[in-house]
Amino acid sequence: MSNNAFLTYQKIKNNVSKVIVGKDDVIDLMTVSLFCGGHMLICDVPGTGKTMLTKAFAASIGGKASRIQFTPDLLPGDITGVRYFNMKTGEFEFVPGPCFTNILLADEINRATPKTQSGLLECMEEKQATIDTVTYALPDPFMVIATENPIENMGVFPLPEAQLDRFLFKTSMQYPTAEENAKILMRFGGESGKIRIEPVITASEIPSLINEVASIYVHPDLIGYITSIVERTRSWEGVSLGVSPRGAIALLKAAKGFAAINNRDYVWPDDIKKAAIPCLAHRLILKSSHRVKKDYDAKIIEDILHTVSVPTEPDIFYAKR
Repeated sequence: MSNNAFLTYQKIKNNVSKVIVGKDDVIDLMTVSLFCGGHMLICDVPGTGKTMLTKAFAASIGGKASRIQFTPDLLPGDITGVRYFNMKTGEFEFVPGPCFTNILLADEINRATPKTQSGLLECMEEKQATIDTVTYALPDPFMVIATENPIENMGVFPLPEAQLDRFLFKTSMQYPTAEENAKILMRFGGESGKIRIEPVITASEIPSLINEVASIYVHPDLIGYITSIVERTRSWEGVSLGVSPRGAIALLKAAKGFAAINNRDYVWPDDIKKAAIPCLAHRLILKSSHRVKKDYDAKIIEDILHTVSVPTEPDIFYAKR
């Protein structure tokens, strides 16, 4: 297998790091999501750099990028587009919405109503949009990078479970350290602190990278390891609904993505462990008595990883023969 994915990962990470300080783990998740054909949700308080990160990442990927500022009065048609009757031609014409793009930045996605949020469901899962019974294919590649304000903030609507399940990863930016904060002030505190991001790849290269990552080898024992983790979520105390089959497939894809950015053509158990929390935690439906506990879903996945036996064999055991 070629190492195109690894080299591309390095170029994207170096490019985004020009404007984002100390968030390598988030950049890794975003790049893995791109390589897996998935979508990513970033949840954190305002001002932590969520939108700046997504804009820098989108600028690094050639092709077309669109941004939607989600608000309570936004309608599904504002996302997908509309068909209208042209009086001059006597025919219906389609005006594409901002979802017809390669990278869609859905800013503050949970400020829109559930009805509007549902406008993205078909787009994210099937890479298409149906408007007035007519189905239109979205560009290839298509990736949604959404930002979300914490539920405790005013004027937000919790994302439906079906919508959360369509995001490959959910993560947060977290506040920077004192050292990182000083670097941010030195880099962006002056008028000349704005840095222009140029593309490092083209959108036409991404489908081949996705195919490359999909071909990464996974040993049957590691398939069993993923299955055990997912099965354990369905019977864990405090969990009302565990991870779905779609979540299990997502974990497998994410593990391949982490193998790719580590320049390997086979999956290692650590790839699964690293992907587990950002890939699975947001898919858990907790019982009401546990929903108020902060990051309790992530703790459940962490505890499960400690209880499930990890396959232990020599490296060659996982390599493609």
